[in-house]
Amino acid sequence: MSFDYKRMVKFEHNIGDQEKKYRLYGGAALLAVSIFTASIALLLIGMVLVGTGFSGWCPAYSGLNKNTAATPDSTEG
Repeated sequence: MSFDYKRMVKFEHNIGDQEKKYRLYGGAALLAVSIFTASIALLLIGMVLVGTGFSGWCPAYSGLNKNTAATPDSTEG
């Protein structure tokens, strides 16, 4: 498995709706915990999770060619 830098700069949505929700809730929880514990690491991880959940694009997923977003081919109808 190789890391694809060219694909990483395309900014295609690669996070599905359910994963977006998990990232937003988890990131918000980490941000809240980091306020009370004064942990910089939790603050940074929470900010990354909220940012990727809000934008729907994860640079690590792009580089590894992973996509959890629903594609038109995968829907049943």
